[in-house]
Amino acid sequence: MSTDASHLRPWQVIIGGIFGLVLTIGLARFAYTPLLPALQLQTGLNDASAGALAAINYAGYMSGALAAAWIDDVRWRHRLYSMGLWLSLLTVAAMALSTWMPAWALWRYLGGLCGATGMLLGAGLVLGWLMRQGRRPELGVHFIGLGLGIVVSAVGVWGVSKIWALWSDQWLAMAAIGLVFFVPAWAWRPPVPPAPAVVSEAHSTNKVSRRWMLTMAGSYFAAGWGFVISATFTVAIVEREPALAGQGALAWALVGLAAMPAVFLWDKVARRWGDTRALLLAFGLQTVSVILPALSGTLAAALGGAIGYGATFIGIVSMTLALVGRRAPQNPGKAMARLTLSYGAAQVIAPVVAGAMAQATGSFKGALWLTAAVMATGMALLATLPNDAHTPTA
Repeated sequence: MSTDASHLRPWQVIIGGIFGLVLTIGLARFAYTPLLPALQLQTGLNDASAGALAAINYAGYMSGALAAAWIDDVRWRHRLYSMGLWLSLLTVAAMALSTWMPAWALWRYLGGLCGATGMLLGAGLVLGWLMRQGRRPELGVHFIGLGLGIVVSAVGVWGVSKIWALWSDQWLAMAAIGLVFFVPAWAWRPPVPPAPAVVSEAHSTNKVSRRWMLTMAGSYFAAGWGFVISATFTVAIVEREPALAGQGALAWALVGLAAMPAVFLWDKVARRWGDTRALLLAFGLQTVSVILPALSGTLAAALGGAIGYGATFIGIVSMTLALVGRRAPQNPGKAMARLTLSYGAAQVIAPVVAGAMAQATGSFKGALWLTAAVMATGMALLATLPNDAHTPTA
């Protein structure tokens, strides 16, 4: 057993990673979604500006992915992950300090950086630790943090809105809730791994053909497009349906509740059917979940779309990152980050396009149909994935 296990037990490292995702994704990123209706109502923020802020958040995420893709020193990767934990709390609290758009843009950008530290550096540290300890190299359990983060943001915003009506108070309250997760996430951070051997990493990198990587990047771009539209606008879409007013928090909570058990399901599906087939299934189901709210304005369609989205986006992320991470065992976070650049590019572009379409038409239906088309294109690319993508799961 590697000496980097330090004094921590496996359950502590895993729970610490889960709580790290709650902070860096659930709060630094996802709190924006349930807080958006109140923010727009009380400050006059329009759809185009809301989409722009979401895009700026993902510009930060992509900047973080770029950094993660090129940083080799594992000590710096660990330090940046640690920085992302406390910076997540700061960016949430700081949103309440003014209504100046440039300030909001800054905090959303930094929140995106935090998301990259949790999704890429944190996941890479956890996956690397699992492989060094001889455990199954999957990220299903770790990515419970995504679903839990959504639930925390949905239930938290619902609860604080009952106590504080002012939008700024709600942001501050969510930052306070984050402290509950910060303490164990900080104390149980994945131990600093040993420095990777350059030769081994080069050997691992050579396993991935250029065509395989480009095909995966194209399909992951589509996945990023599908992810960000629902992640940004789910609550707003529900609240704008006259018959569904007040049900936005419920829909967002269902996203998280569906995501939490889904991580185990998709790991099992990938083991039985193979990574590519499992990813195709997840893509197809997410496409259907995007179409449902566009077809009907009923509560059943809204909740069905939310559940379908929650149950599939996490599987796509978990299976894709684990797949590429297994191909670069010496530095999985770096390999994940390189692939994530395409995912991040979609997350920058899609909210701007969707926000502008909604602003022009007064409805999100056109953006949802466009998203379904992008997802279908991603499925087509995934179906052509070269055979060397089939990496056996240990």
